[in-house]
Amino acid sequence: MSVTTTNLILGPATLYQGTFGATEPADTAVNSTPQASAWTDMGGTQDGVTLSVDQTYTALEVDQVVDRVGSRLTKRELTLETSLAESTLENLSVVLNGGTAATGAGYKSYEPLFASSATQPNYTALLFDGWGANSFRRRVILRRTLSTDAVAMAYTKDKQTLFKTKFSGHYVTSSIAPFHVVEATS
Repeated sequence: MSVTTTNLILGPATLYQGTFGATEPADTAVNSTPQASAWTDMGGTQDGVTLSVDQTYTALEVDQVVDRVGSRLTKRELTLETSLAESTLENLSVVLNGGTAATGAGYKSYEPLFASSATQPNYTALLFDGWGANSFRRRVILRRTLSTDAVAMAYTKDKQTLFKTKFSGHYVTSSIAPFHVVEATS
């Protein structure tokens, strides 16, 4: 087997947040920074940005054949995990799916959402830019996400405070995929 060394990828990604339904950059703009009015750079991350797509296939079986005769996709879990190195109140609001921010002379504050559990959650869109094959840029857009795991922020003597978080991707519509990947070719 031959190895194409230019297909090997190494390097960080830049993570952006937008509202659910934010205008997505055109595929032709894969080498450009997303429009600042629609996408907010979430700052530094630690230990990278990890996209996971866990697909569950259910086997089709018949009595007459001992082998699996087919499979059907019955579940897909899409997650993005990262540790936000910039522990700002703005990033805290994103990882806690919204809330109320206030600013005044010499201060800013944040309070999480605390309404009834029956209310609709505040979905967000995520976009990250990183490296792709041949040292070109790759962009991944997760169109409808929620932070669904515990959010931790530790204050310790010898470690940086981070917002460790996990976002889950969700169904959008029958005509819009939950995520999109584009890679530059030149």
